Amino acid sequence: MTSKKTGYLFGAIAGAGVMAAAVAGAGIRLPAAHPGDGQVIKASTAPIFAPPPGAPMSFADIFEKVSPAVVSINVTSRVDPSLLRRIPGLEGLPFDIVPKGGQGGDDDEGGATPPKGGRTEKGQPKLPTQQSSGSGFFISPDGYIVTNNHVVENAETIKVVLKDERELDAKVVGRDEATDLAVIKVTGGPFPFVNFENSARPRVGDWVIAVGNPFGLGGTATAGIVSAYGRDIGETFVDYIQIDAPINRGNSGGPTFDIYGRVIGVNTAIFSPTGGSVGIGFAIPADVAEQVTQQLIRGGKIQRGYIGATIQNFTSEMAEAQGLGDQKGAIVSDLVPNGPSAKAGLLPGDVVVSVNGRSVKSSSELTREVAKGRPGDVLRLDVIRDGRHRTVEVHSGVRPSEAELAANDNGQRGQGGGGATPQAPAAPAVLGLKLAPLDDATRRQLGLPAEVRGAAVLSVDESSDAGEKGLKRGDVIVRAGDRAVTSAADVAAVVDQAKKAGRPSVLVGVYRGGRTLFLPLKISK
Repeated sequence: MTSKKTGYLFGAIAGAGVMAAAVAGAGIRLPAAHPGDGQVIKASTAPIFAPPPGAPMSFADIFEKVSPAVVSINVTSRVDPSLLRRIPGLEGLPFDIVPKGGQGGDDDEGGATPPKGGRTEKGQPKLPTQQSSGSGFFISPDGYIVTNNHVVENAETIKVVLKDERELDAKVVGRDEATDLAVIKVTGGPFPFVNFENSARPRVGDWVIAVGNPFGLGGTATAGIVSAYGRDIGETFVDYIQIDAPINRGNSGGPTFDIYGRVIGVNTAIFSPTGGSVGIGFAIPADVAEQVTQQLIRGGKIQRGYIGATIQNFTSEMAEAQGLGDQKGAIVSDLVPNGPSAKAGLLPGDVVVSVNGRSVKSSSELTREVAKGRPGDVLRLDVIRDGRHRTVEVHSGVRPSEAELAANDNGQRGQGGGGATPQAPAAPAVLGLKLAPLDDATRRQLGLPAEVRGAAVLSVDESSDAGEKGLKRGDVIVRAGDRAVTSAADVAAVVDQAKKAGRPSVLVGVYRGGRTLFLPLKISK
């Protein structure tokens, strides 16, 4: 399943708490005061400051306990410097997500080294050498280390630096691009290691500490609190933890600990307009990280459930257009031909509201619930169709790799749409659109496959809601309300029905470039 749609935690400790811990630990006392009347007031023998209730006096004991298991990872790779490094699925966010330093490294001290040779054996120019660094941590005594995929994905050589300054060669065991997790391994040992904590996670506001290799400064600890859970920073397979402990370049793949020294997350991304920490970081939760890394250790490959449907968020405006109140969910916009959903009878326009009894409120939640399934599992989807609930049982397939999905998307989006403008007799305007039946000539002009049925858009009133939402000549209206349409009259009938029901808009399915997108269009007064 695809959706129309890495790495670090926490921020600074509150100023008062920091001062409290520092001053109380040092036992600092104020000097004696000499008021004007000559009377001497002696300082108290107790510390002047004390941390607030619930705050630790110091994080030193925790750091001493866990820091031997945290490592610095230095990577040499060859990368194309013209390609900006982006996290898959996060390209369209209205803010900067910084997975690592610039184009290829968490650590700016390295950078790209110009090639010394002219060309490769095949006559192609050599790519420059990139030096970058990140963080990781041992999860077993025999040398398995967890880090981020983006730290090691293009690595030619990997060097792991331990707390005692030993440097060991490492090899990649497995990588998972979808969650940005990877496992590498060194030989020797036994090594100190830490455990994931899956049961007793900290509450929002509880203390946490992060240990890593920011800017190449290995063995660095920062502290803060859990800021939030369930952050969706891209339609992937992770509900991120937001933390505010300072995280910077080089912290990718490092752990975040609770106050008992248990790993509660893997540092993965920061929100930053500058590239440095502004106190908003994101971590992969321990339960997801442990599940993925154990699968990588066992087989080096992750298999996820797949239903072969393209989905999008079912927004409040869409729900209003359909008379469904404040219903949340994910609307099916397209189906993979002969895919699991198509075989099970799922239809474009169905609104999925739960999977196996677990409610879903967005397309990303549906993606994650489906991904939990194993190939062959039966996924019971509760869908709303024609205003009524029904259950569709889909036998899960195996989700293709992200590269395969991207290739399929590019191939499908290259079909039809945006080509020659259809020529047809003038038609009445509806929803700010002039529409015409999709005959054979128009289908050829637009390069549309035979299975596409709908009404071709001849022109758009730019002042209408349709114009403001980007509809254009050559688009095809394939659905309106709860029905498939093939003419302007079909759409007009749906509009009339919506008006009688007192609805302000109509939900339409727009086919363009091999994809269908659902949009709520306001009814003109």
